[in-house]
Amino acid sequence: MLKPKARWKIKEQASSQIDELVSELKIAPLVAKLLLNRGFDTVETAKRFLYKEEMVYHDPFLLDDMERAVTRIRAAIEQEEKILIFGDYDADGVSSTALMFHALQSLGAKVDYYIPNRFTEGYGPNEPAIRHAKEEGYQLIVTVDTGIAAVHVAEVAKEIGLDFIITDHHEAPPVLPDAYAIINPKKPGCPYPFKGLAGVGVALKVAHALLGRVPYEWLDIAVIGTVADLVPLIDENRLLVMDGLHALQSTDKPGLVALKNKCGLQSQVIQADHVGFGIGPRINAAGRLDSADPAVELILSTNREQAEQLAEEIDALNKERQAIVNEITEAAVAVVETHFPPSENDVLVIAGESWNAGVIGIVASRLVERFYRPTIVLSIDSEKGLAKGSARSIEGFDMFAELSKSRDILPHFGGHPMAAGLTMNADDVATLRTRLCEQAKDVLSPEDFKPVTSIDLVASIGEISVAVIRQLEQLAPFGVRNPTPKVLLQDVHLEQMRKIGSDANHLKVAFAQNSATLDGIGFHLGYLHDEMTSQAQVSAVGTLSINEWNGHVKPQMMIEDVAVSEWQLFDWRSIQKTRLLERLESIPMEERLLVAFRKETQATLGLEGLQIHVQDEQAGEPLQIAKRYLVLLDVPYEREQLKQLFENQGEPSRIYTIFHQENDSFFTTNPNREQFKWFYAFLLKRKSFDMTKHSQELASYKGWSRHTVDFMSQVFCELGFVTIENGIVTVAEKPEKKGLDESKTYRQKQEQAHIENDFVYTSYDELKQWFTQVISKKEVDNKLIKETV
Repeated sequence: MLKPKARWKIKEQASSQIDELVSELKIAPLVAKLLLNRGFDTVETAKRFLYKEEMVYHDPFLLDDMERAVTRIRAAIEQEEKILIFGDYDADGVSSTALMFHALQSLGAKVDYYIPNRFTEGYGPNEPAIRHAKEEGYQLIVTVDTGIAAVHVAEVAKEIGLDFIITDHHEAPPVLPDAYAIINPKKPGCPYPFKGLAGVGVALKVAHALLGRVPYEWLDIAVIGTVADLVPLIDENRLLVMDGLHALQSTDKPGLVALKNKCGLQSQVIQADHVGFGIGPRINAAGRLDSADPAVELILSTNREQAEQLAEEIDALNKERQAIVNEITEAAVAVVETHFPPSENDVLVIAGESWNAGVIGIVASRLVERFYRPTIVLSIDSEKGLAKGSARSIEGFDMFAELSKSRDILPHFGGHPMAAGLTMNADDVATLRTRLCEQAKDVLSPEDFKPVTSIDLVASIGEISVAVIRQLEQLAPFGVRNPTPKVLLQDVHLEQMRKIGSDANHLKVAFAQNSATLDGIGFHLGYLHDEMTSQAQVSAVGTLSINEWNGHVKPQMMIEDVAVSEWQLFDWRSIQKTRLLERLESIPMEERLLVAFRKETQATLGLEGLQIHVQDEQAGEPLQIAKRYLVLLDVPYEREQLKQLFENQGEPSRIYTIFHQENDSFFTTNPNREQFKWFYAFLLKRKSFDMTKHSQELASYKGWSRHTVDFMSQVFCELGFVTIENGIVTVAEKPEKKGLDESKTYRQKQEQAHIENDFVYTSYDELKQWFTQVISKKEVDNKLIKETV
């Protein structure tokens, strides 16, 4: 048995409409099944999702307040009023700022941008900044990716005669700002058909409305914020990202070209992952460590040399950011394990003095990955008495909703069900922790604290081919709400399995099922090599890809998780004695159950430091072997001893067989009945026989071993056929007739031969079958007992 790392949540495998999609769209059944599971249950909806020409950009004027905002912006341009774009410091905010700047500048506006400093001003529009803007002569502020919670700032703007237009995409609070216009698809009552736009997506819609056309020239910018902000890649976002990735591939904007080069993407086909894990983090790094202005300048740059210099600066910041994240994560883990163990805290609220507020969101994500608890990480500013934090959640715990219950101690917070940002008084941190832990008890069950892997498809190996994978790729770009499909292979065999990589920390396998095979690669899963036997039936979850190497094109699975549902037999009978202790210590102590049948085995094998249960000839308390890793160190005296281990027990998860024995009787002579008959007749003629003088001579004459003569003599003595005194064998007169099996020595010899034949020298398959029969019999017997009771 091998438990998976996560709970596998298998989506219902649709079937009724598969044939129709296969026939009408000319796609493989596996692709049709995936479309149905993603909610595209008609030919029309599936076709629109699959094929770009079926998708359209929505009318921007369906966004509430768009007409009012566009009219005001056009008036400002015509009257040459100064316009200030107020942005945010993450990748979405930076790209939103750059896109809006391009749009307004292209229309002849007198426009500048402003992004607050995360460390000195905090998140969102603030009163000092807009008052300063008014003093500088700005008459209109347009926010991007921020502002939906700026109730006070909107009041101040109105008071000082500064028109305030909000464009945002975050969840709307109970009370909206009294702004000149609010453009947000999540605004209550907004009729816009798609609610999942990123901040840059909303900025793009404003540009669309201002220009009267889709601004394709800035899609290479829009794709960055859309992918980096983890918004759903469905509906309009899907079209935006598809077009945006093509635009980014061929962009001639010096800043984006320099940024691609720093990410090593010069010659690659740009995918969403390249943006999410390469470009996005570098843009984020500027605002996380200092001012986000260099990131905006990079995107807006028209000078190649300047762009390369800015890209170098941002890349260096990203490396610094990585080092800081690692340092704070290590400290945060120590705080959790020392003061707030997950076993006692359903929600982790961790605070540290002067932790870099720009990276604590990443640290929170790291803690969720490690402990799988809803997590808030806070940076304490002791001088101001404030705590600034980032929250990350798990499935089943709506972070935004749960934090909303503590608005009395959260003067400033916002976010989504899975992530949020907040600022609060440092004195209230303990109160928030207590509240959230209590709230979690109402909404989370013990099962919820194990990670979930959603499985899209259960597939046979025969269904997977290069052609099918290329069809699945038509569903890209993948991301939130359209994740890369997770595929489950159930109960397949391992045709090959080996560790690969310079440190042997990766796993390469060949899955086999009904004569079909599929290669599998598991990065950082090399340890599983020792957790599975090559004979096991395994189930594996992963993503499908195409491996093109040296002219060969093959399908493969990138393995993410593996499970073995049946008990496993690990054959360690040939393991070297010098390596045994190391191998045994690699088995988790809490699972391990070491069993010996002889007291001397522990010392013989050099295992004095380990806890070993000795099951000698005197029966003791039965061992609890159900769901344990049972290690059999030596052979029993009798087969029945081994069977008794499983008496009234459940099935062990694993059995490791070592079956050490000091004396090997399998290859010593085991005389048959004819040999016994001849030897007894020989003794009857001689009446007595001196074993010390003539045993070896007789053995040589008959082609036996000395052991054979001594063994048969001992058997006859136990049966009363002879007596042995000082090495002299004397035949008894008129002995009682007995069978050979009435001799204890004879029985032990036969039993030892059976034990060695069944356990020591048998094949793996025969040994597995023996244990299977014993375990199955006990389970059947237990079931009958329960039914009788």
